[in-house]
Amino acid sequence: MKTVKMKKNIIVLLTILVCCITACKSGQKKNRTMGKETMFKIETTMGNIVVKLYDDTPKHRDNFIKLVEKGVYEGTLFHRVIKDFMIQAGDPQSKDAPKGKSLGSGDVGYTIPAEFVYPKHFHKKGVLAAARQGDNVNPKKESSGCQFYIVTGKVFSDSALLNMEQQINENRLSNVFNALAQKHMKQIYKVRKENDENGLMELQEKLIEQAKAEAAKQPDFHFTPEQIKAYTTVGGAPHLDGEYTVFGEIVEGMDVIDKIQQVKTDRSDRPETDVKIIKIVPLED
Repeated sequence: MKTVKMKKNIIVLLTILVCCITACKSGQKKNRTMGKETMFKIETTMGNIVVKLYDDTPKHRDNFIKLVEKGVYEGTLFHRVIKDFMIQAGDPQSKDAPKGKSLGSGDVGYTIPAEFVYPKHFHKKGVLAAARQGDNVNPKKESSGCQFYIVTGKVFSDSALLNMEQQINENRLSNVFNALAQKHMKQIYKVRKENDENGLMELQEKLIEQAKAEAAKQPDFHFTPEQIKAYTTVGGAPHLDGEYTVFGEIVEGMDVIDKIQQVKTDRSDRPETDVKIIKIVPLED
């Protein structure tokens, strides 16, 4: 009887051990994909790049992981390269694309909702961000399901950033005024049709005052100390902030990225000699 009881205990212990091992492995995978240090090595024909994906942009992180697991990026090109701005990749149509073919319109059949974590994540040199279509056809600023870019950018002076702040604040007032004008378009057409110049001027002044009042409710835009430090030292592309989702950053291989941005390109900004992604592989913490 003792032997039978012992065998039962052994079976129970083995079952518990197997369950623990399975849970441990599952937990390890979860930590890699859900943790703050989700990292991948991008192997290219010009060298390797290591990228870290942010945990607070989970939709973009998980989508990138899914595409890597499916091998979507293998054989794709850095099809758009602009020195002192960015290098872009991820177009499925770029695989084995003949010389001279215009690229950048390929997709995977879906978009990703924007995940702006701003100003925490901004367009400093070395960040990974999602490409997208323009506001005229994409007012919600949803990201491409596959195309991404890495910022190279340039260094800005303090005065240049100050001028940019002023321009952003002026544009805000203009945008508010244009929105008000759209709401009063019937009235504007009516006054114009009547050739009432005084009435048109009075309406314009009224809308300007309303726009100023609405714009004044919002605080003026200013770059954060972190942005100023980054943009005046390592550089970046501040005009993209708040417009495109930043979801990761380069932790190794900026020298490779700098080499890529130096390549000769054609009129469509495609490198004349293909720069290819060989494969992307996950890295454990």
